[in-house]
Amino acid sequence: MAFTHEIEIFIRNYVKDLNEGTASIFAGAGLSIPAGFVNWSELMEEIAHDLRLAVDRETDLVSLAQFHVNENGTRSTINRKIIEEFTENAEETLNHNIIARLPISSVWTTNYDGLIEQAFAKENKVTDIKHTNKQLLSNKPKRDVVIYKMHGDANHSSDAILTKEDYEQYHQTHEPFVNTLTGELTTKTFLFIGFSFTDPNLDYVLSRLNFRFSDDKKQHYCLVKKHCLHDLQNPDQATLEYNERKQLLVINDLKRYGIKSLILDDYKDITAILEEIESRYKKKTIFISGSAETYEPYDKNEALGFIHVLSKKIIEQNFRIVNGFGWGVGSSVINGALEAINDKPLKFSESQLVLKPFPQFESGEKKLPELWEEYREKMISLSGISIFLFGNKLVNNEVVDAIGLIREFEISKAMGNLCIPIGSTGYATKIISDLILNSPEKYFENSKVAVPLIEKLADSNIPLPEKVDVVIELLNKIVQ
Repeated sequence: MAFTHEIEIFIRNYVKDLNEGTASIFAGAGLSIPAGFVNWSELMEEIAHDLRLAVDRETDLVSLAQFHVNENGTRSTINRKIIEEFTENAEETLNHNIIARLPISSVWTTNYDGLIEQAFAKENKVTDIKHTNKQLLSNKPKRDVVIYKMHGDANHSSDAILTKEDYEQYHQTHEPFVNTLTGELTTKTFLFIGFSFTDPNLDYVLSRLNFRFSDDKKQHYCLVKKHCLHDLQNPDQATLEYNERKQLLVINDLKRYGIKSLILDDYKDITAILEEIESRYKKKTIFISGSAETYEPYDKNEALGFIHVLSKKIIEQNFRIVNGFGWGVGSSVINGALEAINDKPLKFSESQLVLKPFPQFESGEKKLPELWEEYREKMISLSGISIFLFGNKLVNNEVVDAIGLIREFEISKAMGNLCIPIGSTGYATKIISDLILNSPEKYFENSKVAVPLIEKLADSNIPLPEKVDVVIELLNKIVQ
């Protein structure tokens, strides 16, 4: 979809933060509602009824929870309500899954449910969950992400932050969370998702925590749906105008905390934005697919030198490389990448080279071909661009096209990767090159830019060393 200028700038900057390891997410109730969980009004409906009040006439739902505790002398009903509403089994949404796939080291949430940690677990990431002060004192080994549940967890409902008194005392009872969040807000770029301007959580998070920013605030972002006539909140024109005015005032107030609001037409735009962020991030990771028993029509040393220089240049362009250590190709990929990293260790990092050697033996009940298929899918899923080289192997003393390389192309295409074949290297890669050049619009959004360069890569009359610059030119043109 086409994005507004402001959203386009945000996506570009947020992807940079992801690449630098300084991006974070702050998730509100709106992230979990599509999964079937209740919003604040629905959570408090029964509580309001007990007080002989109408929840749809109340705006301060935090005070409503406090009134109930005041009248009953206990919060047991509220605790039970949290358990009933937020501990049921539910499937995480697409937005949860995209967030879990991003290289985010911390997620903050005011939600009580476990969907965030569930999504990260499905991505085989180790989560370190913090919902009490004591948990902040220790770290889980080999953790991939820290999930700060600053208002508590549904499985420990008696400790959940819910009443007005809870919020008023938060800066004292949960001072370590306040300090940790303040520190992260000064060092990371946050994207606030799932907050509405009628959500009491957002109001209390911002007004009660007292973020002590300096004049040089870190830029943060909040996704906000604009009001529309005849939706649930805007039954008539007068209400719409009132809500639009209030929304504008709140948007301007958020600027005090360094939070820039990005206005959306529809909630589904959130998914589109997250998908675009993931796509652009992955395009900075290149999967190099290749195997070679023979390097014909090139001399072996010339071919290996080309692969070495290509890998080195890719690292120097600040891309990451994923490689499965393909026969006759993998060593040169690794050596070229490491040369770039070792030449400038302060500029390039070993994290830019991800090695995934294929399993050589059967594991458990799975046969080797099944293991290879799973491995290919996991490896390619880390990338957004696939480069193909040679693609031949020895079968019964005969050099044939490598079916595995063709399969990696099919998986790459299915996953939406941009595919770049060095067609002049022949064999399976030439088959891929011919497929792309016959129907380039199926493989590139801007085929007019890509085709001339793909043709150069297929042209055997162009010296192989010159094709390094062609690949780099193509990468720079297709990666925003």
